[in-house]
Amino acid sequence: MLQLNSLSFTANADGKDAEIIRDLTLTLHDNQFIVITGPNGGGKSTLAKLIAGIEKPTAGQILFDGVDITDMSITERARLGIGFAFQQPVRFKGLTVFDLLRIAAGKTLSLSDACNYLAEVGLCAKDYIHREVNASLSGGELKRIEIATVLARNVRLALFDEPEAGIDLWSFQNLIRIFENMQKTDRNRTIIVISHQERILNIADEIIVLADGRITKQGTREQILPDIIGTNYAQNPCQKMV
Repeated sequence: MLQLNSLSFTANADGKDAEIIRDLTLTLHDNQFIVITGPNGGGKSTLAKLIAGIEKPTAGQILFDGVDITDMSITERARLGIGFAFQQPVRFKGLTVFDLLRIAAGKTLSLSDACNYLAEVGLCAKDYIHREVNASLSGGELKRIEIATVLARNVRLALFDEPEAGIDLWSFQNLIRIFENMQKTDRNRTIIVISHQERILNIADEIIVLADGRITKQGTREQILPDIIGTNYAQNPCQKMV
């Protein structure tokens, strides 16, 4: 279980302090597929970074399974089973997909196991296992490989920050299928996705609307989605795909 208690975050912009997250209290239960949406600039990505340990809160407390992780580094949180996927996955010149999966697993990983992780995200292993993680891969391919690294790490809490960013409609449709499969079959992992996309919201167990650093709505998909359809919080994929 993840608990955020009176969490606040203030950043300095152009010499002025701006409060991004405002006294936010939230409890997220285990084994849920949770989507956080809301207007641009509302604090969604900042909240994900605070949970992952990329940013440190100005005030408040973060508990993971009862352990206070507020002052823990991103590495320490990763050891506890928290994983974070960036909007734009990092490219690594000279590093193969197999190398990346072995590093993510943090243990000896067989070629067969690595291929299975790639298959789970819809990639043909023989075409990708020895490819370099560099500019020759498309944005959609990188996103799926990054999800494969999350699977290889076997994290207990996986955070995805706008995974649809920078990919085309075909790649987005594949991404939805991966998330649908994770939501249906991978019930030993809590998944938090930052997204505006209606198709991702439509498979959520729980939806949280964050605006101006505060939670304005929280509930099941059935409770929240009808209220936000047609807003810029819940976009049709054709509206924003590139």
